[in-house]
Amino acid sequence: MASRSTSRGAGGLAAVTSRLTFRGVGTLVLGVSLGGLGIWSGYPGLTGFGAALVVLAVTGFCSVLRPIPVTARRDVRPRTVPRLGMCVGTLELTCTSRRFAVQVDAVDSVAGHPVAVATRMLEPGERAEAEYRIPTERRGISRVGPLVLRRKGFAGMATSRAVLADTVDVRVVPRVLPVRGLPSGVRRGHVGADERVEHGGTDLVGLREYVPGDDLRRLHWATSARTGTLMVREDADPARPHLAVLLDDRPDPVAFEDAVEVAASLLTAAMAAGHPVRLMSTSGSVDLEAPAGAPGIGGSTADPLLAALADLQPLGGSASAPNHLPTRDLDVVAAIAGSTADLAPLLLDAGRAAVGVVLVVDPTAKVSTSAMGSVLVLRAPKAEDLLAAWDTAVAR
Repeated sequence: MASRSTSRGAGGLAAVTSRLTFRGVGTLVLGVSLGGLGIWSGYPGLTGFGAALVVLAVTGFCSVLRPIPVTARRDVRPRTVPRLGMCVGTLELTCTSRRFAVQVDAVDSVAGHPVAVATRMLEPGERAEAEYRIPTERRGISRVGPLVLRRKGFAGMATSRAVLADTVDVRVVPRVLPVRGLPSGVRRGHVGADERVEHGGTDLVGLREYVPGDDLRRLHWATSARTGTLMVREDADPARPHLAVLLDDRPDPVAFEDAVEVAASLLTAAMAAGHPVRLMSTSGSVDLEAPAGAPGIGGSTADPLLAALADLQPLGGSASAPNHLPTRDLDVVAAIAGSTADLAPLLLDAGRAAVGVVLVVDPTAKVSTSAMGSVLVLRAPKAEDLLAAWDTAVAR
């Protein structure tokens, strides 16, 4: 026995469904059976007992036919949260009944998984709030909702179910751990020579075609006259080297979360110090840049980088590290991978940089620092350990 009605009030509750519980169904079946047996055998007492059970089940069902006298509002804060950070849902319930107290159970859905919300009995006209934690163990977008309210009928014979259909999205980004940042004064010249400049100034690191909106003062007239195409200078402060982070997104689920957090931490520290940064994945699915002076975490430029890292998942199959990075991105190259990765292509790219570092997340290894040619190889079991090794061996 089930009944469905639709109502939508101030609290956004809709799709109210009433149905018998297992207890109610059992009581109804037993009552009908005993009543029929009593009539067939001529025992009025057995017939009356069966009829009483049927009336009990029907009464319980009728007690939940009316819409739940509760309005509900849900808020989730913050909408962007670091992995394992605190994200809280707040459910506000208001009893609209003027005579009777109401008890409801609430269950919210987070990324398709039920999360129980502790509620209490509401007196007539009372408003109460209940807080519950939103799980943030997994990076990416977690959809919160719909939220379901359930009310038990008389003697537990039936229940009614109402849905708060509103949903919100919570973006879980990687944790940003403390790290010192980049070595100072390291630049690789546009002709391939390593340079170390301790003071200010700018270097010409490349040319590109003019696009509407570019500063006309940056036009490189000699090249423009020779090629017949307007070319714009790409300058950089030699005391602020570029950081290119190459993240291996081949499947290594044990180490991938730590690898993503190492990437997020290095990028954020470099941006906070005013360095230009570039983020790439070995599969080529991510290739983003942030110029020098871009705002740090929480800024409009940093958000796309953290959002890309939040949504990045390990890919199946094999992938090769992209080669031939632009010269301007060969100052400091940090290649990050898990213990099962093929390090050869990563070492090749890192070896082209003025400072090349390969960081390996290996849960079975101890913290170690070694060199393969001109490339520094850092190996550690956790993101925190890798970043501590970076502080000791690189950001001196």
